[in-house]
Amino acid sequence: MPDADIYLSLKQRLTSNGFTHGSKLRAEALRREFDCSASTVREVLFRLSTVGLVDFKEQRGFRVPERSPEKLIELTHMRVLLEGEGTVLSIRNGGVAWEARLTAAHHQLSHIEKRIHGTDDPTDLVEIWFSSEREFHQTLISACGSETLKQMHGRIYAQFRQQLMVSDRRFNFISENIQHHAEILDAALSGDESLTRKKIHDHLARHLTGTTLGE
Repeated sequence: MPDADIYLSLKQRLTSNGFTHGSKLRAEALRREFDCSASTVREVLFRLSTVGLVDFKEQRGFRVPERSPEKLIELTHMRVLLEGEGTVLSIRNGGVAWEARLTAAHHQLSHIEKRIHGTDDPTDLVEIWFSSEREFHQTLISACGSETLKQMHGRIYAQFRQQLMVSDRRFNFISENIQHHAEILDAALSGDESLTRKKIHDHLARHLTGTTLGE
């Protein structure tokens, strides 16, 4: 398997409950799983450590970051800032093409969330929800005109999702999410910049106490 595919596979698992928080990432076991060299695995794990998804310490090796209420609050503040600014810039610069992409991304996410809301066992919908939720929030900022902002948001979003990868699988929040995403879409399409910032903040506000880690 190419290095890039190993990187993407491990990144996906690190942000969607594929590993336990605090667990050791053993290069030898991963080498066998991906049928590659141990040096390739270590290089990929080092790359993941540079974006905050893996902890590395001498003598201790690689580990999945622990859950941390303080870190969740910090990441949430960064998401509010980056998504608010990025979406406002997209409103100004994106035009009809961006509005169409955003509407399409929301339609897909809304469909999945309504399916989850209507079932007792959403297990089969978990992975597609992770993907659709990420796509909607990335599309919000996609026309901001700043690659730096988008790259920083991508890192923050992945770390944020990693902190919540256990609690978010329970979907206790999904009915609220449906409403929040619709309100963000409506505000963005209306061109109301201050309302859009507020709706993004309101959507993420439940994480600003750090208590969502205990759900």
